[in-house]
Amino acid sequence: MNLRSVLILGGSGFVGRALCETLVDRWKAGPRLRVPTRRLANAQVVQPLPLVDVLQADVHDDAQLDRLLAGCDAVVNLVAILHGSEAAFEQVHVALPRRLAAACRRQGVRRLIHVSALGADPAGPSRYLRSKGRGEAVLREAGLDLTLLRPSVIFGANDRFLNLFARLQALFPVMPLAGADARFQPVWVNDVAAAIAVCLERPNTIGQIYECAGPEVKTLAELVQLAGQASGHPRPILPLPAPLATLQALAMELAPGETLMSRDNLASMTVPNVATGQHPGLAALGITPSALLAVVPGYLQPGQRCGRLDAWRARHR
Repeated sequence: MNLRSVLILGGSGFVGRALCETLVDRWKAGPRLRVPTRRLANAQVVQPLPLVDVLQADVHDDAQLDRLLAGCDAVVNLVAILHGSEAAFEQVHVALPRRLAAACRRQGVRRLIHVSALGADPAGPSRYLRSKGRGEAVLREAGLDLTLLRPSVIFGANDRFLNLFARLQALFPVMPLAGADARFQPVWVNDVAAAIAVCLERPNTIGQIYECAGPEVKTLAELVQLAGQASGHPRPILPLPAPLATLQALAMELAPGETLMSRDNLASMTVPNVATGQHPGLAALGITPSALLAVVPGYLQPGQRCGRLDAWRARHR
């Protein structure tokens, strides 16, 4: 490894934070990590880390992207969305990779690691999967030293997946659930971060696609049940038939605030979110994936993290 500076797009997000912490821990006094963000306040979690330089910038602007890449030896692209219009998916998952590839060529940066998704396919059933597939195609055609990572759903202390279902079960006596039979192979965020680090360190990962998946295949219903049990709020799960599932997703799309589920998510879940075996997995990178039960109770169990004060609050109301 001969890296002096690495640009991490999406470095202030869920996976990005884990990646920055992993690289700082592995590299100690190694390469500088450039983390762009539209608002400096969004990157407060990574800003105190040694080696990390937080820069205010719009990565969708060519001139700013050129400045960010100048002098870099590698770039990691983590930028992604789960919800949005066709135009939004196109901008984030296709146009940004195209813009990034062009900027890499202009700045002479050849090494690129791109985090995609299991099921990415230009002909897939959802806007999410189709745009992810088109983004991969754009990068493969760019002639760069590319490594693609395709994770299943990613879990961890700050995830918006198991944490969401834990919160919902704390509020409601029963869990009506769309896509209850959808299959996932959840992977711990720290394992994904470690995979990216190994790819940065090993030139022999160039040109490869890695499927990042955990050791267990679970249905969505089983994962929701796990979230409820781990958080101390297990609730009966009511699987919804397809018409009601669509209505539930539509209602969540129209509800004010952050979208929790969309019809596009339902379409994505028609494709099993599990490793195909057609590409190497985490084991090929020397990583033994962590089991759900080895990690999830540590951040969902009452009394963990901020929840450690729950008992104190109850006594002093």
